Amino acid sequence: METDPDLETTLLGPVLADRACGDCTACCTVLTVNTPEFAKPAGTPCVHLTTQGCGIHAVRPRICRTWFCAWRRIARMPEDARPDRSGLLVSLTFVQHPQNCLEGVSITVRALEGSNAIENGMAAAVLDSVCDRLVPVWFSDGSEKMLMHPDAEIAGFVLSGDPAPAELHDEVVAWRARYGVFASDA
Repeated sequence: METDPDLETTLLGPVLADRACGDCTACCTVLTVNTPEFAKPAGTPCVHLTTQGCGIHAVRPRICRTWFCAWRRIARMPEDARPDRSGLLVSLTFVQHPQNCLEGVSITVRALEGSNAIENGMAAAVLDSVCDRLVPVWFSDGSEKMLMHPDAEIAGFVLSGDPAPAELHDEVVAWRARYGVFASDA
């Protein structure tokens, strides 16, 4: 969960003044935190999490003060997409050793345990709101991770390095320019 707030702001936008975490504590359980100041594994509730929320909120670690889910940053996301209401946690993800160039920096939409966001259409609405920028979007239902953006045809050309047809050329070049830094030399 350690992130560069400036990169998050560049890719997702600033924190929206009209959206607050409220009672939502999804990030306090779902995400991995690995900073010199504080660490916890994914899927494990923070040791400071109580039934009333953060037990050390006034003196919480820097990562907890500066990290915000995508619902707090992307105005196009539905109001009801707050993680505790939607069953989805959307965040910018950084993978230190990505398997491909579209995993290095991406948006991840995670279905939380017990979520019915696929069935009720919230997952589709959230994906529509985040698949509009030059940032890869992955969806995880807990058992499988699927690339949702760019579409399979564009991703295929980006990953293979093959020349794209004229109608896709500019889009493929843009994706390669931004994410080529994560390409493996192997």
